[in-house]
Amino acid sequence: MTSSSTPSSSAGSAPASGHLDPSRPRRALVVRGGWDGHVPVESTDRIVPQLEQDGYTVTVSDTLDAYLDKEAMAATDLVVNCWTMGEITDDQAKGLAGAVAAGTGLAGWHGGIVDAFRATPLYHFVTGGQFVHHPRGFVEHEVTFVPEAVDHPIVAGLEPFTITTEQYYVHTDPSNEVLAVTDYVDDPDVPGLVGRRMPVTWTRTWGAGNVFVTTLGHKMDDFDVPELDAMIRRGMAWASR
Repeated sequence: MTSSSTPSSSAGSAPASGHLDPSRPRRALVVRGGWDGHVPVESTDRIVPQLEQDGYTVTVSDTLDAYLDKEAMAATDLVVNCWTMGEITDDQAKGLAGAVAAGTGLAGWHGGIVDAFRATPLYHFVTGGQFVHHPRGFVEHEVTFVPEAVDHPIVAGLEPFTITTEQYYVHTDPSNEVLAVTDYVDDPDVPGLVGRRMPVTWTRTWGAGNVFVTTLGHKMDDFDVPELDAMIRRGMAWASR
């Protein structure tokens, strides 16, 4: 399925230049599904027009079998994975991981990227993190930017912000480049975690491919927060081949 949505503007978020070849059309693959509570269709329907506005031809897939098409994956500059929980076969995971290792970018937000395929360690190695827990309901928490990363194109010029949504506790790879963090709130279900600094947004490489992750984006009004909107749009551009 190729999207034909009408392009729309994105608040405060001119895309980063990434490492795209301007001599050929850019191609993005959006793979969505899994748990409906993370609004995979609605959230990607918002993102697709932004990708189109930024010059991509976008293909949307509702099946993980998209990762089995080696020729199509090799021609894809950016994969947006938006699939919470669920299961991925070994061949599907190897197809995605192999494409990223060869230079295809990978990007995503919240459970669609780091609460996906819990039983598949290969996928977690590629993304550099995995959801572990969040406090009950939505909590107000502040997101700040790592001082060493304030000039990174994904977060440059953004100010710390407060958001009320799920706050993820994640296990992450020490090789990630963390761009944004949050201090974990008091959580009676797991005492002792309050104040621990949790990564919110990070980048990493897997082979020749760039990977962008943010743990925000549980619900649709999260995307109305200008700083999150900017990080996602810039992050996709940064990750893209």
